[in-house]
Amino acid sequence: MAFDGTWKVDRNENYDKFMEKLGVNVVKRKLAAHDNLKVIITQEGNKFTIKETSAFRSIEIVFDLGVTFNYCMADGTELTGTWNIEGNKLVGRFTRVDNGKELNTVREIIGGELVHTYLYEGVEAKRIFKKE
Repeated sequence: MAFDGTWKVDRNENYDKFMEKLGVNVVKRKLAAHDNLKVIITQEGNKFTIKETSAFRSIEIVFDLGVTFNYCMADGTELTGTWNIEGNKLVGRFTRVDNGKELNTVREIIGGELVHTYLYEGVEAKRIFKKE
């Protein structure tokens, strides 16, 4: 699939406002803006493995499309939800464990870049990755 490969963050759009809305403090937001995140995505049928490596942590996430799983963001926010394929997009629908609010996310390939869009409480942000 088109998502397979190693992707390195190139730039962010409105990411600070998104993290602020999530409740991430200013120090962590400033650090996260320069985390040098690298994502390795592999897909085998409905099973995805995503390895995230940044200045803060390294984590491997394994999930099956449509199957609910738990995920902990780098700031400690716990989520539960699913990923699904919708057309050419990988769509994630998650709920925060602490307050029950929805966090939705979409990964899609646009012009050879992996665009990861987040939406939380009306604030949209993007992280754009280039393939290594």
